This record gives sequence, C-alpha cells and structure tokens, in this order.
Amino acid sequence: MTYPKPNSTKKFDQLESDVMFYAATERPHTNKYDRFFANGLYICKNCDVPLYSSEFKFDSGCGWPAFDDEIKSAIRKEKDKDNYRTEILCNNCGIHLGHIFVGEHATAKNVRHCVNSTSMNFIDENTMNPDSNYQIAVLAAGCFWGVQYYFDKLGGVVVAQVGYTGGNTINPTYKEICNTNTGHLEAIKVIFDSTKISYEQIIKYFFEIHNFTQVDGQGNDVGSQYLSAIIAQNETQKRIAKNVIELLTDKGYKVATKLLGKSIFYKAEDYHQDYYAKNGHEPYCHVYKKMF
Repeated sequence: MTYPKPNSTKKFDQLESDVMFYAATERPHTNKYDRFFANGLYICKNCDVPLYSSEFKFDSGCGWPAFDDEIKSAIRKEKDKDNYRTEILCNNCGIHLGHIFVGEHATAKNVRHCVNSTSMNFIDENTMNPDSNYQIAVLAAGCFWGVQYYFDKLGGVVVAQVGYTGGNTINPTYKEICNTNTGHLEAIKVIFDSTKISYEQIIKYFFEIHNFTQVDGQGNDVGSQYLSAIIAQNETQKRIAKNVIELLTDKGYKVATKLLGKSIFYKAEDYHQDYYAKNGHEPYCHVYKKMF
C-alpha cells in the first residue's frame, strides 16, 4: 500500500503522520472522538473532504469512533496488508482511516467503520452559518421519503436526513406525528457545500420537486404534518427564501409554503432514512419540474 504525502499547507504531529501516512493505530479509549456525539460532519484531516455524518456514529465500546455508514463516495475500501481485514481510506486523498468490520450486528446496518480520531477533524453544526463552506437547510415538502430521494441526487449536497420539526412535542415518534397533534412537520435537514451550490439554488430546487400551491399537504398525503415550509436557520436564509417566493408570486403562483424560524430538528426513526434507496422504489407524490 502506498499512502499519499502530507498536505504541504498543513503541519501534522508524529502520531497524526504515523496514522494517516503509515497506517499506525492510535490508542483505544483515549482518542478525541471515541465518546464524542455532537451533531456535525467528520472531515478528512489531510484534505478536508467530508467522510462521515454524526448521524452514522454509534457507541460500539471498541475504543475508537464507530460509524455504520459513510458519506456517498467518501471512502475507499481495500484489502489490508495482513490479507485479513479491510482497510478504509479517504477516497479523495488516500490517507489511512482505519478498518471496516461486518457481522457484529451492533446496528441494523451490521457494519462498523472503526476510524482513528487522528485522521479526522469535526465541524459542529452550531458553527455552520452563511459564511461557512458547509451550511444547513431545513425544508418540509410533504412525505419526507420523496424529498430525501430528490435531494440525495442534487450536486453539492453532502448529506440529507429526514426528521420532524416545528412543533412542541419533544422527541416525537412517527406514530405520534400521524395520530396526535404534535405540531411537527415531516422535514429534511440538508448539509450542503456552499462552494458547490448556494442556498438560493437549494430553495429553488425545493420548489421544483413539490406542489408548493397545495394548502393541505402533498397529493393524497393530507394533514398538517405534510405542509410545505422553509425553516430558515438565520436571517440571511429568510431573506433569500422571501426573494425566491416573490419570484414565484411574480410568475402568477399562489405560494402556500410557510416561512418559519429555526426550531429543533428531531431525527426520524432509522427505517425512514433513505427509504426509497433501501426499497428500490421511486416517490409517489414528488416529481421534478423545472421552474427557474
């Protein structure tokens, strides 16, 4: 195995160099991200490309950060030099990350990426703002299965997660969303790379994948949890969203989409995540239509 040379613009200590460029392993239970569970992105320490979302992280008890999935196309897997384990590397720059194991049944995905903290940096969601490379958009457009399906296809989107937001019920379940008045919307949280796609483009695409004129839901999905809404994370997003809504109004559309302020986003149950990708189906109530 030939590993890359260090990024010439960065300085690494001996442990970082040994792990990333010579496949060493840091000590278990003492590394930075072992029992660290903030919301955000884990990026390659050498090239800054996103590797894992915090939604994939779980406590395996192994002593190193454990993830049961990766950001699409972020990881390369190769047979380790011991000819037994599978090594994982950054697909962009090729540094050593750790190893991948299957068959442990620690999560429903039955996969564990055992990653050295030393190979990664972390970007906290709370630091993502209009001036950041990575930003957050929260949107509601009916059944979140279809919304996630389309945003997963959009260039510049790093990761998309379905969940609930806008209501008062703490940690709502899907059953509560459907059968009680929680006030929550089915929504999607998108982390996107603002160097590749702008928030304005995100909002325009949002309007292009659902019927934003329907006042009671989306298609046959009728109910308060299926309403169209933009949950602005800051004043900049609110201003941009208003401008796009005005563009549609000028085109003669009666926009039913609500523009709401930031609220807590609760991740939906795992079986809702990437629903269509898991089941091999396509959305029944979302269709892309070019609008801008």
